[in-house]
Amino acid sequence: MALLENKKALVTGSSRGIGKAIAMRYMQEGCEVWGLCTKPSANKAELEAYAAQNGTKFHEIYANCGNTEELAATVKAALAEAGSFDILVNNAGITRDGLSFRMKKQDWDDVIAVNLTAAFIVCQIISGDMIRQRKGSIINMASIVGLHGQGGQVNYSASKAGLIGFSKSLAKETGSRGVRVNVIAPGYIETEMTDAISEEARKTWLESIPLKRGGKTEDVANTAVFLGSDLSSYITAQVIGVDGGMGA
Repeated sequence: MALLENKKALVTGSSRGIGKAIAMRYMQEGCEVWGLCTKPSANKAELEAYAAQNGTKFHEIYANCGNTEELAATVKAALAEAGSFDILVNNAGITRDGLSFRMKKQDWDDVIAVNLTAAFIVCQIISGDMIRQRKGSIINMASIVGLHGQGGQVNYSASKAGLIGFSKSLAKETGSRGVRVNVIAPGYIETEMTDAISEEARKTWLESIPLKRGGKTEDVANTAVFLGSDLSSYITAQVIGVDGGMGA
């Protein structure tokens, strides 16, 4: 039996990278997925076809995660369509890197809005329904920099550190109602985002990783399958690093 058979999941930031990999792994395990992104994605047809191949469905929905009213309306509509969600993955995120003393306040505000406030809005809607259902798994996507910091990323680091604290607190609020909340903290994962890193910076990162390689999106997706499935039924309020030992 597939690990997520007959389950329904909402995955934000589903159009590419880690979010797309999670959506595909979930569908491979029999899960029906609602994927939220800002606009129609280039991968929509591929994801729909992949769902059909695996005997399930993929629904692409749209909202600007920086617009709380638009986001809330879209998520509420998806919840009404689905009936309920067994799994929520808050993966949507942006970067606006720069040294703190030069950073524009708008760059700070934008990153906090998408990476942290949007997760709060989505969790508030979905966790309320999960509490009524007395079951559910929420997975929030943080980062190794939320645990250890990173120069030039004070806004991103703050958003991810905030997401970790938020998740631990939410886990304590919802645990007695059967709802689990965990965090995945990826390290250096090879995605479109990391493709922009210089070769020199890439070598520096790889030297600091005990496994001496970058991670794959599938590495994160496999962890998300575990946390979304009944295999992790006694795990909540945890931060799981998918970082090749980098954060040790």
